[in-house]
Amino acid sequence: MRKIAYVFGALAAAGAGTYLVVYLYRWQWQRAMICGVLLLVVEVMLFGLVTLGRLNRIEERLRDTDRRQRELDARQEDVLTRLREPGAAREETRFRWLDDPADRTYVFVPVLMVAGVVLSGLAWVVQKAASATARPAERHLAGRLAVLAAPDPAAPGGLDELDDLPPLGAGSSRRRTARVTTVIALATALLAALIVGLANLTQTRAEDANENAATSVVVQVDLRGPEMTSDRRALAAQQIWESCRHSTAAPLRHAALGDLGDGMFAGVVRPALNEHDLMRLRGCLEDATLERAHLTVVAVGDAESGND
Repeated sequence: MRKIAYVFGALAAAGAGTYLVVYLYRWQWQRAMICGVLLLVVEVMLFGLVTLGRLNRIEERLRDTDRRQRELDARQEDVLTRLREPGAAREETRFRWLDDPADRTYVFVPVLMVAGVVLSGLAWVVQKAASATARPAERHLAGRLAVLAAPDPAAPGGLDELDDLPPLGAGSSRRRTARVTTVIALATALLAALIVGLANLTQTRAEDANENAATSVVVQVDLRGPEMTSDRRALAAQQIWESCRHSTAAPLRHAALGDLGDGMFAGVVRPALNEHDLMRLRGCLEDATLERAHLTVVAVGDAESGND
């Protein structure tokens, strides 16, 4: 599901970025700003998805680390128990003669009997002191040996999952290296082509002057709403036309707009506009922000000198 979201997000970002460049090239600023905002939203969404994925992976690693630590503690306790088994067996077999049945009689010299009791007490004290001081060493030794202990087959990640592991050195195969190299080369070529294309489109060039006398622009005005009268259309067309007179490099001093009927209007610009100014004027007219009004450039033409 996350991969599908990544794919759709990447496609949406690519589309928004492409139309952002297209609308900037056409001088349609409102549409360019909308695409820019959409691109920003998609980028924030992709950043959130990537961050969420990283956090999930960190959480999984923490759980895996806790599980491994618990398994290591269990192995350590197991090894410690095995190390203590011989000592416990010796403690059980110490002074077996004291457990003999009482019906047997022994002849002891009182002095030897007292000496034996004293020596036994001293031996018991030495044994307790030795066992108390040896426990940290045993635990340390068990911790070092726990790494060498075999994993529990029933535990997750035990012997049953060893067969699923890839062979040693499989990650650095030649095929993977070739694929990574090919992808990097293609990405570099696409990035270079994109940079060259944008530089070519956005390069400032000297415009050739238009030798014609005037430029005519035919536009159609569409209004959305219940009151779509001819007066409202004429007013909307005049407002849009006046707002776009400052979008060209050459000032449009003699730029009258006439009504042709049926929502069609014709504007005549003198002197004639060059290609760049005409593109800016078309972009401004079609990207107008007048409420409930949309203007479409139907035709553009130049009038030669001497024509009406």
